[in-house]
Amino acid sequence: MASLTNKTAAPAGNILIVDDQIKLRNQLRRIISLEGHKVYEAADPERGIQILAKEDIEVVISNQPIPLGENVEIISLPPSLSNIEEDPRAILTQLSHALEKVRLQKRIQQLEQWAEQPPDFDNILGESSVIREAISLARKIAPTDAAVLLHGETGTGKEMFARAIHAASPRNRNPFIILNCNAFTAAALERELFGYKAGAFPGAMRDKKGVLEEANKGSLLLNEIGDLDNDLQNKLLQALEQNEFTKPGDTRPTRLNVRIFSATKKDPYRIIQEGKFREDLLYRLNVFTIRLPSLKDRKMDIPLLARRFMKYFAGKTDVKVNGISKDFLYHLQRYPWKGNILELKNVMERAVIMTESDLLSEDCLPFDIRYQPTGDNGFPSAFDLKNVERLHLQKVLNYTGGNKAEAAKLLNIGLTTLYRKINEPEHHKN
Repeated sequence: MASLTNKTAAPAGNILIVDDQIKLRNQLRRIISLEGHKVYEAADPERGIQILAKEDIEVVISNQPIPLGENVEIISLPPSLSNIEEDPRAILTQLSHALEKVRLQKRIQQLEQWAEQPPDFDNILGESSVIREAISLARKIAPTDAAVLLHGETGTGKEMFARAIHAASPRNRNPFIILNCNAFTAAALERELFGYKAGAFPGAMRDKKGVLEEANKGSLLLNEIGDLDNDLQNKLLQALEQNEFTKPGDTRPTRLNVRIFSATKKDPYRIIQEGKFREDLLYRLNVFTIRLPSLKDRKMDIPLLARRFMKYFAGKTDVKVNGISKDFLYHLQRYPWKGNILELKNVMERAVIMTESDLLSEDCLPFDIRYQPTGDNGFPSAFDLKNVERLHLQKVLNYTGGNKAEAAKLLNIGLTTLYRKINEPEHHKN
């Protein structure tokens, strides 16, 4: 089946189909994926919720009730398979409009956040030596056109650093564009990167600018660059070496005038050794490499970051919060923070919403942060009976959505006993 791309088509997105009819899901998946979208499937809402929790889903297609997160649209499934086969454009038009709405909402939120915290170096907080070194290097290279590779775990602030460097560069009045390399199929990613001319392939009804062209005279951040396939690596390298490229369907080259930022959580040299990435392309992308530390390597910065997020969310939600208790900070600094600053930000938003006083206390923290089990040298002990009990309490409370009365009933204990177990002091605290 050829692509049905037309004037109503939106840039590729992440789509979730929830329905118990496998034939209906399969047909929808084929139609939607031909437009370059990444499609996820679920036979029931429970599995759909699991996918929503893990993936950056933008649109859900379903006739079943399913709780949606922020910036997710839902559209109705066609009533039958025959309706899809007779007029597949109808569902694609709905999908296009839904994607445009979601992206407009995201853009508005970004603008609101930038108004609160402009993308400059003064808003990158931290007093630890590792973060100060990263900021110092970023400031030095900002006035240049040098390519920058940002290496760090998810949530360490790679995008924020790229934006700050762009804002401090001579290109700051021109576009800053982001392309997530792991959000598309290989064919769709090539089209997003280079664009195409009308008629370049079946269904290409109009010209499309790629991000290399849209970012002209500005900057382009290629997120998760390590996920580029070999063929696309070759084409990108050729474009960077020649400062031009010829988009599919065109006869004339397009000049390239863009500063390239690339970001990855993978070790770039390891994926080169594994044969998954071109060494010569890496040399083009990392004239400078900025390694961003994980939050567990800069724990002295956690109180500073926590207070910044507290003030931000207190102002946003109109909640009066004046400070943070020592116990609250104690738990923050012993937690491993696999999601780094992004996870800390989410926890602080939750705490501000949950607080019943003007001081954030440990009661405002999620159960798994308050009862992070540790043994010798800070590692969890699987044999400590207290840790086993805490983990079980955590699982049951997560299952009941924090409903303590329901949790006590499932545990077959009294509500008073549950509160005592939750609030009893940890044996290792001083």
